Amino acid sequence: MRILFFSPRLCFPLFNGARLREYYLARALSEHAELTYVSFVFPGLPVPAREDLPFLREIHILPLTGRNNPLLVARGLVGRWPLTVVNYERADMKRTLAEILARQKFDLVHLDGTCLAAYVPFLQAAGAGPVVFDWHNIDSELLWRYSASVRFPLKKIYAAITARRMAATEAWLLRSSLGHTVCSAREQGQLLALEPTARVQVIDNGVDTGAFSSTAAQSVRDRILFVGALNYHPNIEAVIWFVRRVWPRVSASFPHWRLTLVGCHPGPAVRELAEIPGVEVTGTVPDVRPYYREAVAAIVPLLTGSGTRLKILEGMAAGVPVVSSSLGAEGLAVSPGEDILIADGEDAWLPALRSLAADGSRWDALSAAGSQLVRARYDWRVLGERLYQTYSRWLDGEAR
Repeated sequence: MRILFFSPRLCFPLFNGARLREYYLARALSEHAELTYVSFVFPGLPVPAREDLPFLREIHILPLTGRNNPLLVARGLVGRWPLTVVNYERADMKRTLAEILARQKFDLVHLDGTCLAAYVPFLQAAGAGPVVFDWHNIDSELLWRYSASVRFPLKKIYAAITARRMAATEAWLLRSSLGHTVCSAREQGQLLALEPTARVQVIDNGVDTGAFSSTAAQSVRDRILFVGALNYHPNIEAVIWFVRRVWPRVSASFPHWRLTLVGCHPGPAVRELAEIPGVEVTGTVPDVRPYYREAVAAIVPLLTGSGTRLKILEGMAAGVPVVSSSLGAEGLAVSPGEDILIADGEDAWLPALRSLAADGSRWDALSAAGSQLVRARYDWRVLGERLYQTYSRWLDGEAR
């Protein structure tokens, strides 16, 4: 099988959930197929060396600048596509794709995110082959949730308009593409409700369980740990809320604990949280496993957002109990009280964390159950094999 794998972002280095999903699924597909990889790169981010991605047959990378500029914002209101799609529709990328398609034939075109919707008519006209989409989120849902939470009136209105237009785009994609993969059964149900005849397969988010298998053993644990991209609005909102509303109570009860926020590109609003006693903001770190070794718990206090959280799976693989909001654990096959603790509202967090500190057997039980869950269901190798088998069935004409 030959696959044209087209992404809006580079899949390396691995510093956020979208890159992790893309990297590991592409690597798993490469065990059965030849992948030609095409991607944008955002300004200021490093371009990987060829040896960083040895499993890819070819790599084509183009810079992406000027997202959300006034012209694109206007086009997002009155043009065919919403802003989330307009941001990625570029003439130089179409030329690159045309050059690749002129000399190669593909069995399948994998588009890594619905923000690449504008390329579907172009690819179909060029005879590129059947198109499939991997939905990291349902973007219209994410935008609706953002519009409900943002305070600035103009942003609220624009986000609502964009959400409505993105929902229409998503409905069109469900009718016009060979198939779609999503991160959870919840998202699968939502898409099939929109278009019951669409091929929609769940390929869960995952974790490299082998990379974290030796993380758990540590005698002293005094960290509460958040791991996630700190330039992503739902993560920014979550950590600011937790530090301002929850951490003072936790710190008063456990003054020796530290709250550590690990993630790329923290902006000023996140960096200033480090001024609060007991809080540290690391930015990007070369290896997150040492932080897990010292963690009492990994926290996911999300208030908005969509999709499933690789940070939960990573914490479980590291053998650390996870405490999450219900929204943060959305879409995962978790059992609250058995392999995860759920804390909704600022009054729920301290009791959950206190229970882990007070009862070593509870800590051990949650750790063991979480580790077992991710090894059985969420290992990337298992998920990658499922993705390849799904694509093979669809190319053979199976309905699901």
